[in-house]
Amino acid sequence: MAELLVPRLYSCCNCRNHVSLHDDVISKAFQGRNGRAFLFSHAMNIVVGPKEDRQLLTGLHTVADVYCCECREVLGWKYERAYEETQKYKEGKFILEKSKIVKENW
Repeated sequence: MAELLVPRLYSCCNCRNHVSLHDDVISKAFQGRNGRAFLFSHAMNIVVGPKEDRQLLTGLHTVADVYCCECREVLGWKYERAYEETQKYKEGKFILEKSKIVKENW
């Protein structure tokens, strides 16, 4: 019998809404507001808030907080713009805080 391939996911810690795929993790070595965070290439089932300039550990960035579309829990942020050339790779990517997401199908 063939095994079903079920993707490994990350879900909102509050309501278990799927918010990203494990395959979309770029790095697990980021810092969020409340501890460790992961950098993702894509996120799903989220709402992107208004853009704002924020001074982060790696310099000034334009970011927008991201919320679970189901329960509105703040999960992290989206990098809209990086002002320093060495940080441009983050543009369009998502930070999801480890404390705000849980693993599914592992």
